[in-house]
Amino acid sequence: MDLFEPGSGSQVHDFNGGIPPSGLFWTLPVDDDALEVSRSRRRAVLEVRDVQVLDSFQFGGPNQTPATVSFRIEWRATGPTTPRGKGTTVPADDQGAFLGDLAVARSTASFSGSEFGFSFGSDEATTDRGYAQLGTVRNGTFL
Repeated sequence: MDLFEPGSGSQVHDFNGGIPPSGLFWTLPVDDDALEVSRSRRRAVLEVRDVQVLDSFQFGGPNQTPATVSFRIEWRATGPTTPRGKGTTVPADDQGAFLGDLAVARSTASFSGSEFGFSFGSDEATTDRGYAQLGTVRNGTFL
């Protein structure tokens, strides 16, 4: 989660999970009950509270301090589900090597975080001027 200074657009905080020896970044484990999906699979909510992260102030920056973030993101399908992908009918490294059923969705989200002497909280934001999808995907390869 990144915060930028209004006006200049300069990055002032980079709340992240660090970069483990595997090199994987921008990911953190969450509790199994953090994600709730409705029976109809047309609504999903991801809610995480006080996850331990680092604030490095800029991506890959040398200075880091312990921090926590919380967020709630909700997706609601607004259109019909559409099949996508080509599965095993194409080579595994082809961009179509997945199968999915996806619906256009609307999402809402709010975020907060804190570290030594600093905290923030966002207003709820929506994808009304953007784009979201909700569905299931079987990925054949990392695309």
